[in-house]
Amino acid sequence: MTRRYDTVCFDLYGTLVDIRTNEYDKAAWEKLRAFLNDSGMGVHYVDQWFLRDLLEQSLIREQARAAERVRAAGISDCADEDLEPDRAEGFRSLFAVAAPQGRADAVWQAQADEMAARAAWEFRKATIRHIGLYPGAQELLRRLRRSGFTTVLVTNAQACYTAPELEMLGLDALFDQIVISSEESLKKPRPEIFQRALARVGGVPERAVMVGNDERCDILGARAAGMDGVYICSGISPQTDPERSEAAVLSLDHPDYDALTAFLLGD
Repeated sequence: MTRRYDTVCFDLYGTLVDIRTNEYDKAAWEKLRAFLNDSGMGVHYVDQWFLRDLLEQSLIREQARAAERVRAAGISDCADEDLEPDRAEGFRSLFAVAAPQGRADAVWQAQADEMAARAAWEFRKATIRHIGLYPGAQELLRRLRRSGFTTVLVTNAQACYTAPELEMLGLDALFDQIVISSEESLKKPRPEIFQRALARVGGVPERAVMVGNDERCDILGARAAGMDGVYICSGISPQTDPERSEAAVLSLDHPDYDALTAFLLGD
């Protein structure tokens, strides 16, 4: 049987990775505060609530900047809910109060950028209650690549959290391209994020399929970009999602990678 696809795009959380987090946990914020105060960068925070306010204010600013970047890219109809601000800027802002010479010191700025990335990861780790690959996720990606498919990650996520998680889980080297919404300023289901992903690997929509656990973001978003979609109803799919998606070319009631592989290989 002739294969229908050359490029397979994957969502991450709920499709390849099972995860539970709690960003409202007081202990996580206390760990962030302690990390900042021990960073050696000259900052000192006494109140976790003040930290939350600073990050929230940064998020509002970054939302506006994301809108500007999207408009500059020629996208004029993007709703606020489809914009993706970059939370990494918020963690950088936590060090700004100690910046010498109005942030003109390049050496200090490089150190601040490094510490901000570490702060983001320390906070993320403190919020995680469970994280792990669904059984067979790595082998799925390896087999598809051995079989000649181009594999692409297209995820609604924050790069400052997701990049270290991909490395930790051994997924970072298993994709030909990684597209994270916080680096694009917009997120699924906008068709542009799928179009950008395909352009970066030389793929075309009619020969590409999106695999994901969110009907609106993954299946309907991909369809708007001219791609097929495979729907996986996983434990962290949206509660309003159906068990089977009528818009998908294949629906699975759990991360059944054997059935997915058979479908993609045309077995």
